[in-house]
Amino acid sequence: MQSLRELYKVGCGPSSSHTMGPKRAAEQFAERTAGAEAYRVTLYGSLAATGKGHLTHTAILSVLESLAPTEIVWKADVVLDFHPNGMLFEALKGGEVFDKWTIFSVGGGSLANEETLAEAPKSIYPLTTIQDIKEWCYNEGKTYWEYVEECEGKEIWDFLDHIWTVMCETVERGLNNDGVLPGGLKVARKASTYFVKSKGYAGSLSSRARIYAYALAAAEENASGGTVVTAPTCGSCGVLPGVLYHMVTSRDFLRIRVLRALATAGLFGNVVKTNSSISGAEVGCQGEIGVACAMAAAAACQLFGGTPAQIEYAAEMGLEHHLGLTCDPVCGLVQVPCIERNAVAAARAFDANTYAILSDGSHLVSFDKVVEVMHETGHNLPSLYRETSEGGLAKRIPLK
Repeated sequence: MQSLRELYKVGCGPSSSHTMGPKRAAEQFAERTAGAEAYRVTLYGSLAATGKGHLTHTAILSVLESLAPTEIVWKADVVLDFHPNGMLFEALKGGEVFDKWTIFSVGGGSLANEETLAEAPKSIYPLTTIQDIKEWCYNEGKTYWEYVEECEGKEIWDFLDHIWTVMCETVERGLNNDGVLPGGLKVARKASTYFVKSKGYAGSLSSRARIYAYALAAAEENASGGTVVTAPTCGSCGVLPGVLYHMVTSRDFLRIRVLRALATAGLFGNVVKTNSSISGAEVGCQGEIGVACAMAAAAACQLFGGTPAQIEYAAEMGLEHHLGLTCDPVCGLVQVPCIERNAVAAARAFDANTYAILSDGSHLVSFDKVVEVMHETGHNLPSLYRETSEGGLAKRIPLK
């Protein structure tokens, strides 16, 4: 299992797999093809099916077009074996291809193919299931964030401090931005309105409205192409910041405690990324919003003093109750139903934390079993429900 640096990434929305990943791929291909007179990039499967709405071509052209004329070829009906998000980069000189590279955007901004698997960043976590990590916690009298520190070293806290700073900046920008999101659906930003209305309520209704507002703020920034943190993806980037920002602004949690909560959240996200997938194109939205909800539930439960068993229970509920969630973005945009899902999942994460804290931590279904089921369910979903915009809501909501 790799470092949390491979999970939490800072980049521009609207999609980690469809925007951040392809842009990184274009940058890497450009470095190795100096002197190219033209480029051709073929997008396959989900990347081609929803690439225009996700701004995949814009991300690639922002890198290559300044170097040489670049052609984008769309092949939505061709799905390569390794992963649904396939790309073929070709560099041309004198009209002939002199270098080509097939690479896949596998979720969270990460890139992989058969070759890179052998060259992947070093695994630094000897334990890769929550069951084993939880047993370590009880045997050592420690908790999840201490396992992260033991594996990553104390320097992880500087990294997480930066991640938390960016998350806060994203939420605050989102709260202060108004207007209609780009893309043609004419979806209006709602975060600022929800935040203002939250001040007119009291008690639990005010609390819930603020959770919605903070999650919406980050998700709307992502939809507009703003800077966000993958948590674990761009499309689900509002859930964890929404919950943590609410807890920080409503309670006196020290910053170091928030960073520890981020470490715990990252650990749970990392386990899913290692043992299954966080790519909507591979396992549906359960791998994005579902995992984000689990991460946020674990973080909240730790902040409220949960035991390792209670934290695992909160995360398990967050993921279990998103099993089977489809990825059917309208017009290929990360807006409908994506933005609302961030807000609802943030509230659900908070509820999962409360439910787990009230329990003794005992439960029948383990987090690891839910990850297995999510993986199986995701691969059994028809492709039209895995980020291709060929089914579900995407076929029923017309462009305005």
